[in-house]
Amino acid sequence: MTVREGSLEAPTRHPIDWKNPAFWDEAALEKELERVFDICHGCRRCVSLCGAFPTLFDLVDNSPTMELDGVPKEKYADVVDQCYLCDMCFMTKCPYVPPHPWNLDFPHLMLRAKAVRFRKHGARFRDKLLSSTDALGKLAGIPVVTQTVNAANRTKPVRALMESQLGVDRNAWIPEYATRKFRSVARANSAPPVRDGQRTPGKVAVYSTCFVNYNEPGIGHDLLKILAHNEIPYVLAEKEACCGMPKLELGDLDAVERLKNVNIPQLAALARQGYAILTPIPSCTLMYKQELPLLFPDDADVAAVKEAMWDPFEYLVARHKDGLLKTDFKAPLGTVSYHIPCHGRVQNIGRKTEELLKLLPATKVNTVERCSGHSGTWGVKKEFHAMAMKIGRPVFKAMAEVKPDFISSDCQLAGHHIAQGIETVARDAPDGKPPRLAHPITLVRIAYGL
Repeated sequence: MTVREGSLEAPTRHPIDWKNPAFWDEAALEKELERVFDICHGCRRCVSLCGAFPTLFDLVDNSPTMELDGVPKEKYADVVDQCYLCDMCFMTKCPYVPPHPWNLDFPHLMLRAKAVRFRKHGARFRDKLLSSTDALGKLAGIPVVTQTVNAANRTKPVRALMESQLGVDRNAWIPEYATRKFRSVARANSAPPVRDGQRTPGKVAVYSTCFVNYNEPGIGHDLLKILAHNEIPYVLAEKEACCGMPKLELGDLDAVERLKNVNIPQLAALARQGYAILTPIPSCTLMYKQELPLLFPDDADVAAVKEAMWDPFEYLVARHKDGLLKTDFKAPLGTVSYHIPCHGRVQNIGRKTEELLKLLPATKVNTVERCSGHSGTWGVKKEFHAMAMKIGRPVFKAMAEVKPDFISSDCQLAGHHIAQGIETVARDAPDGKPPRLAHPITLVRIAYGL
């Protein structure tokens, strides 16, 4: 086939027509996979992004014809399995995204393939368990239980058992559970609203996310301290459930809709009351900014939430541009190696976290803009963990080579993955200790001296 030039127009994203019976037609799906894979084979621009494209190209190159027609159709699933929906091929590499007439949306085609397979075959117990963050999070807040589970998960025999029975790689980092959930401690700050800026509402609603609520509540408390220091009143979103991103990655779109029906009504009410809605984890922000609006394009409440949803640093930088952010930072941080996660990049908001970190006194920021390879639950699975570490290796090296005092990522899961990876590429830090991992929100709280 002949590859022609891509479109120079801004990319557009089509709604995901998953309520249409044609979406679930396996023959139509196979035909579309064949069409897209053939275009990707002729282009190969995305070969370095993740495991999906090398898997595809190896299948083609090792086939009898050395073209896609020589690849058995059942092998298409191998490509689908390697995609973890980071969206980077659509956003940064592919020249054939809409409005180009070839109309490629590789990630959402992979999502369709995952959804069709899930509806027909279901999923492994492991995959259902790992994507049920609310169910797992019920452990959090019960001190004896969480302490026992966390201690057990640190032992080699338990990790070996988890690998053999669940398929969770024994070497992969897995999160611990907090003894006190974020939402059980945090309280609203209902001070009168401060002046709205040209870009920003003067009051905030915090959607804490599963990870902050159940695993690392300190990130949420640090965000509240920053808001309080800047005299920005805030409330906590009520009736909060998982945003649905883990279920989306599994292809369980019905579960995504159930979670949407829990979250969207109360978030939409906050949006219509003029709140900026902040989420400390970029995958959750992206879910409300992009995926739910594309899955439910005719839902006015979903649209209202999309317009009110902010990345925390997107909001704080906008406050700064409005002249409303306090810059009375007190503590220098030294050298910070900061990683921009994929689900932050594809929001198209620019390098807002980096922009704010560079305001901090006596702080040098080393920014790394490349996929860490973790991608939620995908990177902890036995069959994918080695690939996750391989994808992340250039990030580990780039983060470590400046010998930082801190390493940081807006995605705390990626941050832990990077911290683990750094141990394999650079074991020496300036003072003989590994760099400290801290979320960017925590870094700003430290810099404020709070």
